[in-house]
Amino acid sequence: MSNPAESPRTLVVERVFAHPPEKLWRALTESPLLAQWMMDNNFEPKVGRKFQFRREPVPPKFDGVVDCQVLVVDPMKRLSYSWGVGGSESGLQWVVLWTLTPADGGTHVRMEQSGFTPSQQPNYQGAKYGWQKFFEGLERVIGEVD
Repeated sequence: MSNPAESPRTLVVERVFAHPPEKLWRALTESPLLAQWMMDNNFEPKVGRKFQFRREPVPPKFDGVVDCQVLVVDPMKRLSYSWGVGGSESGLQWVVLWTLTPADGGTHVRMEQSGFTPSQQPNYQGAKYGWQKFFEGLERVIGEVD
């Protein structure tokens, strides 16, 4: 039996947005919109597509590049991609899963970033802070989407 203290953790952020799933899907999958609330990117919603998120480096731990690969594209419902920092060989790897569910007056959005090990507590805390900021940006951007 595995030790629960060594089990990977998942960060979950959930929010109901007063917008239809179509608007949220656009903000999650259209590269220019994604860049407005998350980071510059070369994302395309195609399974297997390798892409990067880029921003200014934050030395000494973050070189400004997140290497990703699209894992799931289920339009208006689910989107998943790998999320890697520090290079593929010795770097850190997680999986991000977005789930959109219609809710009264809008859309319930659930973001899960999974695979944090116990030794990655600082990464978990950093991600928790970062995703809260991203969600604030997402709220702003989808309010501007036609």
